[in-house]
Amino acid sequence: MTKILALDTSTDACSVALDINGNVTQDFRIIPRQHTKQLLPMVQDMLREHDLTVADLDAIAVGRGPGSFAGIRIATGAAQGLAFAAELPMLPTSTLAAMALKIHRDTGAEYIVTALDARMDEIYCCAYQIQNGLPVELMPETVCAPQQLQLPDAADSWTVGGSGWVYLDVMSAEVQQAVKPLEEMIYPAAAEIVTLALEDWNAGKAVAPEEALPVYLRDEVAWKKKDQQ
Repeated sequence: MTKILALDTSTDACSVALDINGNVTQDFRIIPRQHTKQLLPMVQDMLREHDLTVADLDAIAVGRGPGSFAGIRIATGAAQGLAFAAELPMLPTSTLAAMALKIHRDTGAEYIVTALDARMDEIYCCAYQIQNGLPVELMPETVCAPQQLQLPDAADSWTVGGSGWVYLDVMSAEVQQAVKPLEEMIYPAAAEIVTLALEDWNAGKAVAPEEALPVYLRDEVAWKKKDQQ
């Protein structure tokens, strides 16, 4: 019986989910600036509810980003600490893909673009097609100015969600005409992260805790620019 715990604090939302043999339980809260205080008690409550300890788990999943730098570090640090202590592998999982899965579950949409506000007038974004119930990337995860966003040619219409779409008014006419924004704000959530992580677990993609690194995107772009100079 597979048991995977998932944590995410990459946005104002803080969530913990537990997958026990395909049955998922989630604790999801919108608690800005309270992640550090609330995350581990949420984990303890989740495990206690199911009469489990960390050592009973098979792996720990974490929303590895992109998202808030501080938020990603909080969840990654907590997950790594738990994994090291119990000698468990980890499953770092894309926050943007988790959002796409959430949108698909809520709307049935097949072509989805998720975006998070990256501050500094930029967004983190990625486009997906749902295949066999799971999001498949149609472009690399990227950070860019909203005006620079270009959608893949895979579809004429896209369902979109996430805080990055507050910039829709300044995006190109082509993007504005092709997207259908959701009325509800979509956040990365541990329930979707644990679903994606289970797929990676079954595919043998778990990693050692020291290899479960955050994905910031902006740092990667900065280093590429520095290398080019």
